[in-house]
Amino acid sequence: MNREPFITCAVTGGGDFAAKSPHVPVTPQEIADSALEAHDAGAAIVHLHVRDPKTGLGSRDLGLYRELVTIIRERNKEVIINLTGGMGGEILFGSAEAPFPTAPDMDFVGPAQRMEHIIALKPEIASLDTGSVNFDEALYATTPSWLRAMCASYQANGVVPEIEVFELGHIELAKQLIKEGLIRQPPIFQLCLGIKYGAPATPDAMMAMRNALPANAIWAGFGLGAQQLPMAAQAVLMGGNVRVGLEDNLYLERGVLATNAQLVARARQIVEAMGAKILSSGETRERLNLHGSQRPPER
Repeated sequence: MNREPFITCAVTGGGDFAAKSPHVPVTPQEIADSALEAHDAGAAIVHLHVRDPKTGLGSRDLGLYRELVTIIRERNKEVIINLTGGMGGEILFGSAEAPFPTAPDMDFVGPAQRMEHIIALKPEIASLDTGSVNFDEALYATTPSWLRAMCASYQANGVVPEIEVFELGHIELAKQLIKEGLIRQPPIFQLCLGIKYGAPATPDAMMAMRNALPANAIWAGFGLGAQQLPMAAQAVLMGGNVRVGLEDNLYLERGVLATNAQLVARARQIVEAMGAKILSSGETRERLNLHGSQRPPER
């Protein structure tokens, strides 16, 4: 058991579910407010996407990211910011008889465009999805050569990758990148469980993925939907850390829509009842050996 875990809050995500709950933040101001409320509730790290304020859909707009990070940093220099590096990887195919051209509204770009906001804003942490995975009929796609380019750029800009893995093969690819010296030691992993056609949100799946990690890895795990809080407890029992938030789950309990702060507070309550102490942002920064700038980004 991890007696001193940290909590990450995945604040809004990029999925098409803002209309399903009034608590899913959309504008940079709303996302910042929700992130800082989650921090006050006990989240050391906030994992951030942005959304188009007009449509509510996920976005890669640099201006929105700059506004979001500026608001957070002007109000709070302690919370650890983790920007997503996962947008821009979606491929939507046509029929089996005519797979191309692909859907006109899909968001698929190369590694430089996926990282534009990260390189411009230089957060302490940014996510790195080390492999391709089916999201129902959409394919999230990346390649080993693209990942090498992203890792090199993260290194050059002092950004620590949080390696997001959805199945065992992603861990094997991450270990190859580590072997090549493209990811600093100790590596940080996020075990993503319960995604359709990825690893299921079960104790067995979490244990299998944990056992496949490098021996020195620092890791957290999460489950989607109703498995979010059970997997939070399971991660701590297995020596890991916690991720909760509206990106992964909209409900506090059956029929009760949650806020990010409520999900963090409930996870904290569960973990502390197990006898663990939740780390602050400062303690987490020390644990992860982070040295990123806490200043607001230049306008």
